[in-house]
Amino acid sequence: MLPGVDRDALLTPCLLVRLDRVRANLRVLLQKAGGDRARLRPHLKTTKIPEVWALFLDAGLRAFKAATTREAAVFLGLARERGEAADLLVALAHRGPALRRLAELAAAYPDQRLAVLSEDPGHAGTARAAELGVFVDLDPGWGRSGIPFDQEERLRATVRAAGPAFRGLHAYEGHLRDPEPEARARKAAALYERLLAIAGALGDPPLVTSGTPAFEAALTWPGFAGREHQVSPGTVLFHDLTTEAFGVRGFRFAATVLTTVVSAPAPAFRTADAGSKALDAASGHPCCAVAGRPGLEPGVPSEEHLPLRVLEGPAPEPGTRLELVPRHVCPTVNLHDEAVLMEGEEIRRIVPVAARGHETRARP
Repeated sequence: MLPGVDRDALLTPCLLVRLDRVRANLRVLLQKAGGDRARLRPHLKTTKIPEVWALFLDAGLRAFKAATTREAAVFLGLARERGEAADLLVALAHRGPALRRLAELAAAYPDQRLAVLSEDPGHAGTARAAELGVFVDLDPGWGRSGIPFDQEERLRATVRAAGPAFRGLHAYEGHLRDPEPEARARKAAALYERLLAIAGALGDPPLVTSGTPAFEAALTWPGFAGREHQVSPGTVLFHDLTTEAFGVRGFRFAATVLTTVVSAPAPAFRTADAGSKALDAASGHPCCAVAGRPGLEPGVPSEEHLPLRVLEGPAPEPGTRLELVPRHVCPTVNLHDEAVLMEGEEIRRIVPVAARGHETRARP
């Protein structure tokens, strides 16, 4: 236990991360991949904490995704510090200064593999010249980024522009958000059939698909068997209410927000100190659940306040500590400067959330 620090001494709101649950979630993810680590490329945008990423490396994972240049810089530094050779795909078609920043990182970490997404020939050529790997991004119908499946000429031109830097195809089916896993799997299978036809016309390059909503469907779809194919869920390693609602089972809530009841405005109402600056409030209502207290119903938070309605059971007195399970854990983690790392109920370390936020200029 961290000397001199227990839960009652922590200032709230604060982020709690239980490392034992992260390890358990890693084991479940590996089981769902049939023990094949090569099928997994977890997204680091959820976790953002090098001490947590070290657990992924300890588990034998070597391929990852990231979104920001800060995530890339922090992760590459960790990999070098540990003497590990890792493969990082920055899953965004960064341009201008951000693309130059990635080129700087590729030059600074030649012992690591660093790639970027691309969706047009000019960008792919620039990334190739910067000695970055290129995954050509396909749009399977979401309309967020990538080359639509039917734009064959643009796809081939982008692959040609990437030349020897071409690493594979990326197709993220994040728009498949049906609450029933079976419905998501049916829709995903139709997309995967089209993706394989496109890949076959290009000589069957490696494929990267699937965040948390569809990764189970991709791992069990027969057409990917025996192919070089990876899924890239990130949320499952911390888990959250949204993932639970998708019917993704077996994972535990590893990241929660500790809060304190600060006010009793009415007999059936309480207010806690974890508002929208401590919990993501943009992904829907309720933004969280109170762990172990189903009789407390969270309301819509303001910046520093979370209203709680007492539906059943005793109303918590002001000063009571509660744990909140986020609806969307990824932006919740990004809101915190520090994380309290725990083993079970013991506090082990308090560390920076080193990869949160964005860079505005390169740091030495």
